[in-house]
Amino acid sequence: MPKLEYEDSSMNRKYSRKNQTIAMVIMVMIVSLVIGAIGGVGGILLMSADNSALAKKLGLSDFSNLSIPTTRTEKIVVEESNAIIDSANKVSSAVVSITQKSTVTNLFGQTYQQEAAGTGFIITNDGLILTNKHVASDLNATYSVIMSDGKTYDAKVQSQDPFQDLAVMKIDAKNLPVVELGDSDQLAIGQWVVAVGNALGRFDNSVTVGVVSAKNRKIDATDQSGGSAETLDGLLQTDAAINSGNSGGPLVNLKGQVVGINTAVASNAQSIGFAIPINDAKSAIESIKTTGRIVRPYLGVRYLEITPDIAKANSLPVSYGALVKAGTGLGSVAVIPSSPADKAGIVENDIITEINGDKIDQNNSLIKLVQKYKVGDDIEVKLLSKGKDKTVKVKLEEGK
Repeated sequence: MPKLEYEDSSMNRKYSRKNQTIAMVIMVMIVSLVIGAIGGVGGILLMSADNSALAKKLGLSDFSNLSIPTTRTEKIVVEESNAIIDSANKVSSAVVSITQKSTVTNLFGQTYQQEAAGTGFIITNDGLILTNKHVASDLNATYSVIMSDGKTYDAKVQSQDPFQDLAVMKIDAKNLPVVELGDSDQLAIGQWVVAVGNALGRFDNSVTVGVVSAKNRKIDATDQSGGSAETLDGLLQTDAAINSGNSGGPLVNLKGQVVGINTAVASNAQSIGFAIPINDAKSAIESIKTTGRIVRPYLGVRYLEITPDIAKANSLPVSYGALVKAGTGLGSVAVIPSSPADKAGIVENDIITEINGDKIDQNNSLIKLVQKYKVGDDIEVKLLSKGKDKTVKVKLEEGK
């Protein structure tokens, strides 16, 4: 019996040691799993009271006071915010508020002062300011320009663009801050942009942020009274808030470069604004710098852009191009007498299909293609005339 008891006792010790070893292995595994879980969630679990107690039981330090590391998403948000701030700071000193005062006579012969406001930005350090034509439309009005530091200058309209909603104003000043122009052709849909302007004519240098929602938009724009209708195409669409008074202000990329001129907003929608691409204005800017006025080439026709629906409804032989056609206004003609088109033999109901090999379609309007060239340039115009293909040479002249 003693021997059996001994052997039993010896076996118990052996089993006891073996059980201790297994228990130790299990404990190490549990600790490893707990530590792995703690590391996997960045220490978040140990922040609770229960897990702090568990950590003490396991002989670990209490990590409840440790801060959670900044995530990668937070870092990206900070970088984007800094870029927006830097972009706004870079351009804001060259953004100006424009006020217009004019004398208006009503139906009863009474006169009163009318005020309007807009935005512009400085393009030369000697005081040339780019804005919208509808901001500087009244050549008899009195204009003032207020700088970002509050200083005010009298201003005059230097020139208006005959084909786009652009105008250049001049103030008598030197050594002014100027904007940097970007490349609007490189913009991508979804890219961040910043709008800066005199919102509502009261809140100068207001900054709003959004993205490029679309490109090559075409709209029929009117002023608040419903008059002065104008068709604009090739526009940028953005959801950056553009309010009354923002017209003529810059649309800026995150490098602080001007990529558009804010010009219109959809009044029956939210966050749908439009801007003229800066590349469409560069020839006007260069023209004003070299000649003192905006010089644009023109063809001299009125036309209807052909779409598949229009082609089907009118049994046209092609579903693209520009149908030379008179407008609905009294005295409107399809081809302006003595214009380049008239001299080249283009007549009403001709369909212009190409300019120097570039097809006229919904992405490339006739006027947009013509504006690629300069006054005096010779271009080849391909058209359908009475059902036959025809190519004529046209020498572009200055539009009035």
